[in-house]
Amino acid sequence: MADVSYNTVLKFAADVGCAMANFHNERVRNLTCKKVQCDEIWSFCYAKQKNVKTAKAAPQGAGDVWTWTAIDADTKLLASWLVADRSLQAANEIMKDLKSRVTNRMQITTDGLKAYAIAVEGVFAQDVNFAQLVKIYGNAPDGGKDGQKRYSPAECVGCKKQTITGNPDPNAVSTSFVERQNLTMRMGMRRFTRLTNAFSKKFENHAHAVALHTVYYNFGRIHKTLRVTPAMAAGLTDHVWTLEELAALMLVNEQPKKRGPYKKRAA
Repeated sequence: MADVSYNTVLKFAADVGCAMANFHNERVRNLTCKKVQCDEIWSFCYAKQKNVKTAKAAPQGAGDVWTWTAIDADTKLLASWLVADRSLQAANEIMKDLKSRVTNRMQITTDGLKAYAIAVEGVFAQDVNFAQLVKIYGNAPDGGKDGQKRYSPAECVGCKKQTITGNPDPNAVSTSFVERQNLTMRMGMRRFTRLTNAFSKKFENHAHAVALHTVYYNFGRIHKTLRVTPAMAAGLTDHVWTLEELAALMLVNEQPKKRGPYKKRAA
């Protein structure tokens, strides 16, 4: 339809993803976040986890994919992200990355996932104010049909704040902003949309899409409440980045490719 090669588009997406990941890793540093909210959002690659065993030619990385995020509650900056599974190792990696980017003592709020408690203690020790917001869910509402029951979310009937380390401010123990960021990811990336065939077919491509979303969200998208981009609010830049500026990041470390001698094809 667009008269372009499918493989060329995938190669371009991979190049963009790598450039965005490198840019985020280098530019989003020396942050002074006071309140950070962390969460993980579910998606899948190639097939859902329960169907991987029977899937035809399932590639490495097929199954459930979790995107871990850490957002600054004040500037709405997506400070750290990780595409992985939902393991303790992944929790350790996201916390190590977050610590490397923030220079001051901060308050961290997560959900009740046990891996967070272990990872935060192992990475930050006592140099953090850490609390968990544990939500209590009831039964899913009765939709009348099996399909409607299956995809109806469970009702949150209450929540409990638990202080784990330090002296966190009870009024700031919340995951509202990071959960809103999860919605932004689902609405902004087709790969995260439920009940469609637009899911990622390759783990690496899923990570590339998240990298592009993160940089555009931080540097190129004006936050409606802040009236500036999160990167501007955090002092990382002084202007809204255009798509042309983001695309130019691909050329920063690109090396010219050597081409062999031209050979005329026989008739």
